[in-house]
Amino acid sequence: MLLTISSTVAPATDLGFLLHKNPARVHERELPFGMAWVVYPEATEQRCTAALIVEIDPIALLRRKGGGRAGSSSGPSSRFALSHYVNDRPYAASSFLSVALNKVFGTAMTGRSKDRPELAARLLDLEVHLPVLPARGGERLVRSLFEPLGYDVEAVAIPLDRSVPAWGASHYLDVRLAGRLVVKDLLEHLFVLLPVLDDDKHYWVGDDEVDKLLRRGGPWLAAHPERDLITRRYLRYDRRLSTDALVRLIAADDTAVDPDQAAEAHDHEEATVEQPVRLNDQRLATVIAALGRAGARRIVDLGCGQGSLVGQLLKEPWVDRVIGFDVSWRALEQAARRLQLAEMAPRQRDRIDLWQGSLTYRDQRLRHFDAAAVVEVIEHLDPGRLAAFESVVFGHARPATVVVTTPNVEYNSLLEGLGQGCLRHRDHRFEWTREEFGRWCDAVAEAHGYRVERSGIGPTDEARGAPTQMAVFQR
Repeated sequence: MLLTISSTVAPATDLGFLLHKNPARVHERELPFGMAWVVYPEATEQRCTAALIVEIDPIALLRRKGGGRAGSSSGPSSRFALSHYVNDRPYAASSFLSVALNKVFGTAMTGRSKDRPELAARLLDLEVHLPVLPARGGERLVRSLFEPLGYDVEAVAIPLDRSVPAWGASHYLDVRLAGRLVVKDLLEHLFVLLPVLDDDKHYWVGDDEVDKLLRRGGPWLAAHPERDLITRRYLRYDRRLSTDALVRLIAADDTAVDPDQAAEAHDHEEATVEQPVRLNDQRLATVIAALGRAGARRIVDLGCGQGSLVGQLLKEPWVDRVIGFDVSWRALEQAARRLQLAEMAPRQRDRIDLWQGSLTYRDQRLRHFDAAAVVEVIEHLDPGRLAAFESVVFGHARPATVVVTTPNVEYNSLLEGLGQGCLRHRDHRFEWTREEFGRWCDAVAEAHGYRVERSGIGPTDEARGAPTQMAVFQR
């Protein structure tokens, strides 16, 4: 594992004072999982580079009490039998590197310089090189995390195998960052964002991780446009911890907005844009018709939000049972009020339930349904989480029918209030063209043994198609 930090502000060797590491020496530090060294491959008045090298001993790590990956609920190195011995962790920037940064540059991260205190707050032209950075979300995610913090980003995808170009690129990037900033801030950005990009941690995530996140990320994280994503990933998608962290971030920042209130406002904006063509009504009616044609009687609405589709399905006599499933407790509470569950007659109440859960983690409750509806949901997922979603829905739950809808980005220019290149909802991570959606549908169907038919919903433009795309997968 390798990370280099370079300064080009003369005298560049001041970097050594800020990092509390003399450029004339090799610095060694024992870690719980291996060893770390800091060396200076160059140290001149014009340019100084500090290199952090981390060597992981996977066997020693496994033999530690509790095993090598206790507390990590998922991750790239835990998916096969020999993962403790054969994995990418010794080579890829991850939570191991974050721990090493804290151990090796802990004093520097406090923003103090004992020998040169005046340097601590000095802005320097700094460059960072991460030769192997796992980024589950690709170059787009790297840019969305670092560019708002003032970095220039260069990211080159690393091929899966240079000798077999047809295999394409891996999810590892060779990344260079450059910016004018304080060394303390640079170290804190890396400490927080490396495990966020990797979307994994090698240790148990508990309440103390919230304090750690706020201590290292509080001042800049509260105003970061990807604050919610960073918080969720850093805290391993633990809803209780994420909510605690976001509440405390909002309380510390007068300009911050409650995430649930923001989501409601953005939903309203999207509905306003689509209202002239009554697209939501058409969408729900078309999805219900597709479920009826498929003969579905037990249906789960994945990402049900406030329960619009669930309520409509309850009106259909051929529906025996319908489940609303969403990651947001607040959305489920609003759905319960909207559907008037507390006042519902017992026979009707037996037909419906609301469950909290994530679409990117396997859930035994999702098995044995006739059909799943995924209405305007996938575009809210980080691209790096789509594979997990596909595995959960099509590989694990495996309903006989899956109905998916998503916006057609080609149609956006015809919707009032949307400028060129704008998405319909601020929380959309992407919106696909018809060709892109088709490629995704075909790949999912082939990988999981489904056949798929695609169509459009809403008024159709000859050149741009319909505003909503729908795919019906049948096993």
